[in-house]
Amino acid sequence: MQPDTEVPFTDLGAMAREIWPAIAPHFTEALLAGRYIGGAPVETFERQWAQYCGTTHAVGVANGTDALELTLLALGIGAGDEVIVPANTFIATAAAVVRAGAVPVFTDVSPDTLLLTPELLAAAITPRTRAVMVVHLYGNLPDMDGLCAVAARAGIQVIEDAAQAHGGEWRGSRAGSFGVAGCFSFYPGKNLGAFGDAGAVVTSDPALAERVRTLANHGRSRGEAHYEHDHIGTNSRLDTLQAIALTAKLARSEDWTQARIALADRYRKRLDGSTARLVEVAPDVRHVYHLMVVRVPERDRVKAELAARGVHTGVHYPVPCHKQPPLRRYARGPLPVCEQAAVSQLSLPLYPHMTAGQVDQVCAALDEVLQQVTAGEAVGDVRGG
Repeated sequence: MQPDTEVPFTDLGAMAREIWPAIAPHFTEALLAGRYIGGAPVETFERQWAQYCGTTHAVGVANGTDALELTLLALGIGAGDEVIVPANTFIATAAAVVRAGAVPVFTDVSPDTLLLTPELLAAAITPRTRAVMVVHLYGNLPDMDGLCAVAARAGIQVIEDAAQAHGGEWRGSRAGSFGVAGCFSFYPGKNLGAFGDAGAVVTSDPALAERVRTLANHGRSRGEAHYEHDHIGTNSRLDTLQAIALTAKLARSEDWTQARIALADRYRKRLDGSTARLVEVAPDVRHVYHLMVVRVPERDRVKAELAARGVHTGVHYPVPCHKQPPLRRYARGPLPVCEQAAVSQLSLPLYPHMTAGQVDQVCAALDEVLQQVTAGEAVGDVRGG
């Protein structure tokens, strides 16, 4: 049976339509003036983004993956160094470590939050460890006090992969403000998303910010002539049009975040008592719900059955990093929580313009499918073809 209405996984167009009137005149001005790289719009966004994150500096770059790699390079982390990475994350976290020339050391995660814990971090540190990539996954933050304390005792750097946690908080402080640097992606589907690829590094270390900026601009130090290069860098700059879009969206981001939180609260109340297991949130955390993740039995079947009912879902992530083909050589053994999560995680629809009725529709469909799955019934027995 085909559903009367479908629930998309996300609706980026709704956000674009809302802020387009604020963007259009600035787009037109930049386009007609021929100013496409750098300039005042980029500087404005960098200043506002640093302030939003509670840091003193922000450096716009081309994407979130570059933000991670450039931070590692700017810190001098490379050959012979180890960087601890939770395996339950997008491959970019670990790939950035490898591309910087260092070795990713994979850890398991908490069975409750699916995030790194201070205990797991402490157990993974060796004499070669230079840093830990703390991943704020789904919009949720781990115990940052505990993690930073472990890192400080070991003398290693904390780098935050905050690509999914724009505006997330631990005890009132924003994601990106805890470690030596916070790395953000503004991929279109993020809570703060550009109209293409974009990213940023935030830090309160002015020297680190300048090194990241230099490396991202072909190794040019600020103020140098165009063809004078102090370092071998790369081309990873936030372009002007993306900065314009991000500045306009940033003005709406808090309202959109509150909408996500309200919808997530409705999900949690509606799914209370369900066989779907929700990711836990510590009382000290402001979870900003980039993703609404549940763990379910027979995940692939549940996903297919929901699609048949018009509910579109995602999977983040079906293969943990230590089992990805190019990263298997770094695996040091099984990581059971990550491996179990990989086959059970399901991301439900969630976006700021979603309605309460759509949340109820998703939950009703999920309840029906889970009852069917737990009863061991065949598809046709319930749907009637």
